[in-house]
Amino acid sequence: MYQIYGGVPLQGKVKIQGSKNAALPVLAATLLTGEESFIFNCPQIIDVQHMAKILTSLGCKVRRMEDGYLIDSSQAFCCGMSGDAITGMRSSLCLLGAMLGRFGKIVMEHPGGCVIGERPIDLHLKALEKMGVVFEESGETLTGHVEKLQGARIRLTFPSVGATENVLLAAVMAEGDTELTGAAREPEITTLCEFLTACGAEIHGIGSSMLRIRGGRKLHGTQFRVPADRIVAGTYLFACVGCGGNIFLEDAPCSQMETVIHAAECMGAQCQLTGSQAVSEKGLYVQGPERPRAVSRLRTEVYPGFPTDLQSIALAVLTKAAGKSIVEETIFENRFRVLESLKRMGANVELYTPKTAIIHGVDRLHGAAVEAQELRGGAALVLAGLMADGKSEITGCEFIRRGYEKIGEDLTDLGARIISV
Repeated sequence: MYQIYGGVPLQGKVKIQGSKNAALPVLAATLLTGEESFIFNCPQIIDVQHMAKILTSLGCKVRRMEDGYLIDSSQAFCCGMSGDAITGMRSSLCLLGAMLGRFGKIVMEHPGGCVIGERPIDLHLKALEKMGVVFEESGETLTGHVEKLQGARIRLTFPSVGATENVLLAAVMAEGDTELTGAAREPEITTLCEFLTACGAEIHGIGSSMLRIRGGRKLHGTQFRVPADRIVAGTYLFACVGCGGNIFLEDAPCSQMETVIHAAECMGAQCQLTGSQAVSEKGLYVQGPERPRAVSRLRTEVYPGFPTDLQSIALAVLTKAAGKSIVEETIFENRFRVLESLKRMGANVELYTPKTAIIHGVDRLHGAAVEAQELRGGAALVLAGLMADGKSEITGCEFIRRGYEKIGEDLTDLGARIISV
């Protein structure tokens, strides 16, 4: 549980952790090399720890280091994957492509994760079926097998990050070339491509919606550094927008955050990117407003649009903005589960349609006892607690720790009054 005493402007500097959404598929991809790899800058969060446990259960030698993981997949074997590490972590789904690429088969329980919508896996299965995989479902178990993966022309009807990752992981091991159109363009996809090419893969069109993968090249182990987490950086950026003050986000990946920074500036923040030759520290300076400004409409979109992972966090800030704001969610239908908790803290928010929330900013929020129900909604409640008068108690913090290495310590370093109980 977090106990938060709100109403304090933020001041100081904090270093942004490694990216959760980039680290997980990279860790899964180490299965493909059959050699030793060192993955630097892995965040020490629950989801990464779960992925390490899964790799260990598959026969990999996994050693946690101070700045990452040393993984030797030479003795990995194929076995059924079950248990909390699978059903409690949606990102375990990227093991589909990795296991099929390494062993030609997979048996796993359906992955779980945060309750933010249906998030069907049809796109993943249909794409891999194009490469020759045969899937069978029995109860909660998914089985897939293929004698030899074949390169294919695959078109995604929606730019799913997970489906793009699975196609990449399978295609680099397939016989022949794969052309993927409609691919997701998120920075985490670029990171996975960069890791695979560092291991010897040949991938063209990195960063675009069309990827061409030359299959069948021998992959080898490597050393690789996971980039900073754009969602964590965005969370702390919006914390400063909501609380006021001045902070520096060291290593913030500003080039990946253009729409996020723009939204923060529309709310009244002053942002300055650093990292030129004249400035030694790379990151983002943020000066928060005295009170956030309302925005006429904030709409989530696939990258490079505003990320769904920051929607509830931005919405929490807008509850104290001067004026009326509209937030539209186009990716996951259950992102607005946090609204009831925000109302308990005095927010004036209403669900206009299942995809649209209307926020009338209030002068003050007040502390309350609330429960996190999913990762980003939990982070939104932390921000609401920082902005509120009095004491807030937030339970369900295990959800928050799935994505934030030390959110309590980081915000405390910025002057917030947070106690982890």
